[in-house]
Amino acid sequence: MSSARVARAISQATTDAVEAASAQDLAALDRAAAELTGNSPEQVGLVIGAVLRMLLEETHPDGLAGEDVQAVLERCARTNIGWVPDLDVSVLALLLTGALGVHQMAEEMPPADPAAVARHAPLLVADLLAVTGRSVGDYLDAALTEIAISETMELP
Repeated sequence: MSSARVARAISQATTDAVEAASAQDLAALDRAAAELTGNSPEQVGLVIGAVLRMLLEETHPDGLAGEDVQAVLERCARTNIGWVPDLDVSVLALLLTGALGVHQMAEEMPPADPAAVARHAPLLVADLLAVTGRSVGDYLDAALTEIAISETMELP
Protein backbone atom coordinates (compact mmCIF):
# COMPACT_ATOMS: atom_id res chain seq x y z
CA MET A 1 0.00 0.00 0.00
CA SER A 2 1.36 3.44 -0.90
CA SER A 3 2.25 5.85 1.88
CA ALA A 4 -0.60 8.14 0.80
CA ARG A 5 -3.08 5.28 1.11
CA VAL A 6 -1.68 4.34 4.52
CA ALA A 7 -1.97 7.96 5.65
CA ARG A 8 -5.58 8.12 4.42
CA ALA A 9 -6.43 4.84 6.17
CA ILE A 10 -4.94 6.00 9.46
CA SER A 11 -6.60 9.41 9.11
CA GLN A 12 -10.03 7.90 8.42
CA ALA A 13 -9.78 5.34 11.23
CA THR A 14 -8.59 8.05 13.64
CA THR A 15 -11.47 10.32 12.63
CA ASP A 16 -13.95 7.49 13.12
CA ALA A 17 -12.47 6.58 16.50
CA VAL A 18 -12.47 10.17 17.76
CA GLU A 19 -16.05 10.70 16.60
CA ALA A 20 -17.05 7.47 18.38
CA ALA A 21 -15.28 8.63 21.54
CA SER A 22 -17.02 12.01 21.37
CA ALA A 23 -20.38 10.27 20.97
CA GLN A 24 -19.48 7.71 23.67
CA ASP A 25 -20.34 4.92 21.21
CA LEU A 26 -18.42 1.86 22.40
CA ALA A 27 -19.28 -0.35 19.41
CA ALA A 28 -18.13 2.33 16.95
CA LEU A 29 -14.98 2.93 19.00
CA ASP A 30 -14.20 -0.80 18.93
CA ARG A 31 -14.66 -0.91 15.12
CA ALA A 32 -12.48 2.14 14.53
CA ALA A 33 -9.83 0.94 16.99
CA ALA A 34 -9.69 -2.39 15.13
CA GLU A 35 -9.11 -0.45 11.89
CA LEU A 36 -6.31 1.53 13.54
CA THR A 37 -4.75 -1.64 14.92
CA GLY A 38 -4.66 -3.04 11.39
CA ASN A 39 -2.11 -0.39 10.43
CA SER A 40 1.55 -0.12 11.36
CA PRO A 41 1.75 0.64 15.11
CA GLU A 42 4.70 2.96 14.48
CA GLN A 43 2.83 4.98 11.87
CA VAL A 44 -0.34 5.14 13.96
CA GLY A 45 1.76 6.26 16.93
CA LEU A 46 3.45 8.98 14.89
CA VAL A 47 0.15 10.39 13.64
CA ILE A 48 -1.77 10.20 16.90
CA GLY A 49 1.24 11.41 18.89
CA ALA A 50 1.54 14.46 16.64
CA VAL A 51 -2.19 15.19 16.95
CA LEU A 52 -2.05 14.90 20.74
CA ARG A 53 1.04 17.12 20.94
CA MET A 54 -0.61 19.80 18.78
CA LEU A 55 -3.76 19.69 20.89
CA LEU A 56 -1.79 19.93 24.12
CA GLU A 57 0.22 22.86 22.78
CA GLU A 58 -2.92 24.66 21.63
CA THR A 59 -4.82 24.10 24.86
CA HIS A 60 -1.82 25.15 26.95
CA PRO A 61 -0.14 27.97 24.97
CA ASP A 62 1.95 29.07 27.95
CA GLY A 63 3.44 25.61 28.33
CA LEU A 64 2.46 22.52 30.26
CA ALA A 65 3.24 21.93 33.88
CA GLY A 66 2.87 18.58 35.58
CA GLU A 67 -0.41 19.75 37.07
CA ASP A 68 -1.74 20.49 33.58
CA VAL A 69 -0.94 16.99 32.37
CA GLN A 70 -2.52 15.56 35.51
CA ALA A 71 -5.66 17.66 34.94
CA VAL A 72 -5.99 16.41 31.34
CA LEU A 73 -5.50 12.83 32.51
CA GLU A 74 -8.07 13.15 35.30
CA ARG A 75 -10.65 14.90 33.11
CA CYS A 76 -10.31 12.29 30.37
CA ALA A 77 -10.56 9.41 32.84
CA ARG A 78 -13.62 10.89 34.57
CA THR A 79 -15.36 11.54 31.24
CA ASN A 80 -14.80 8.02 29.93
CA ILE A 81 -14.76 5.66 32.92
CA GLY A 82 -18.53 5.22 32.81
CA TRP A 83 -18.74 3.94 29.24
CA VAL A 84 -15.31 2.36 28.53
CA PRO A 85 -15.24 -0.72 30.77
CA ASP A 86 -11.53 -1.48 30.29
CA LEU A 87 -10.26 2.10 30.61
CA ASP A 88 -6.61 1.98 31.67
CA VAL A 89 -5.33 5.25 33.11
CA SER A 90 -1.73 4.06 32.78
CA VAL A 91 -2.21 3.81 28.99
CA LEU A 92 -3.65 7.34 28.94
CA ALA A 93 -0.63 8.55 30.93
CA LEU A 94 1.79 6.77 28.61
CA LEU A 95 0.12 8.34 25.57
CA LEU A 96 0.24 11.82 27.09
CA THR A 97 3.87 11.61 28.14
CA GLY A 98 4.85 10.03 24.83
CA ALA A 99 3.15 12.82 22.87
CA LEU A 100 5.17 15.31 24.91
CA GLY A 101 8.40 13.44 24.26
CA VAL A 102 8.78 12.33 27.87
CA HIS A 103 9.82 8.70 27.82
CA GLN A 104 11.12 8.22 31.34
CA MET A 105 8.15 6.01 32.13
CA ALA A 106 9.27 3.55 29.46
CA GLU A 107 11.70 1.95 31.89
CA GLU A 108 9.00 1.57 34.51
CA MET A 109 6.22 0.43 32.18
CA PRO A 110 6.18 -1.87 29.18
CA PRO A 111 5.17 -0.23 25.90
CA ALA A 112 1.45 0.02 25.37
CA ASP A 113 -0.19 -2.66 23.30
CA PRO A 114 -1.18 -1.30 19.84
CA ALA A 115 -4.82 -2.27 20.49
CA ALA A 116 -4.78 -0.35 23.78
CA VAL A 117 -3.26 2.68 22.03
CA ALA A 118 -5.91 2.51 19.30
CA ARG A 119 -8.65 2.41 21.90
CA HIS A 120 -7.31 4.98 24.39
CA ALA A 121 -5.73 7.66 22.17
CA PRO A 122 -9.06 8.69 20.63
CA LEU A 123 -10.40 9.29 24.14
CA LEU A 124 -7.63 11.82 24.80
CA VAL A 125 -8.03 13.44 21.39
CA ALA A 126 -11.81 13.77 21.86
CA ASP A 127 -11.28 15.23 25.33
CA LEU A 128 -8.86 17.88 24.07
CA LEU A 129 -11.00 18.64 20.99
CA ALA A 130 -13.87 19.48 23.32
CA VAL A 131 -11.66 22.26 24.71
CA THR A 132 -10.59 23.62 21.30
CA GLY A 133 -13.95 23.30 19.57
CA ARG A 134 -12.18 22.33 16.34
CA SER A 135 -12.43 19.15 14.29
CA VAL A 136 -9.96 16.29 14.40
CA GLY A 137 -9.46 16.69 10.64
CA ASP A 138 -7.69 20.02 11.16
CA TYR A 139 -5.12 18.36 13.42
CA LEU A 140 -4.77 15.23 11.29
CA ASP A 141 -4.00 17.31 8.21
CA ALA A 142 -1.39 19.30 10.13
CA ALA A 143 0.12 16.15 11.65
CA LEU A 144 0.38 14.38 8.30
CA THR A 145 1.98 17.45 6.74
CA GLU A 146 4.46 17.72 9.62
CA ILE A 147 5.35 14.02 9.32
CA ALA A 148 5.76 14.24 5.53
CA ILE A 149 8.08 17.22 5.89
CA SER A 150 10.18 15.52 8.56
CA GLU A 151 10.46 12.36 6.44
CA THR A 152 11.73 14.32 3.42
CA MET A 153 14.35 16.24 5.36
CA GLU A 154 17.83 14.79 5.38
CA LEU A 155 19.58 14.45 8.68
CA PRO A 156 23.03 16.11 8.85
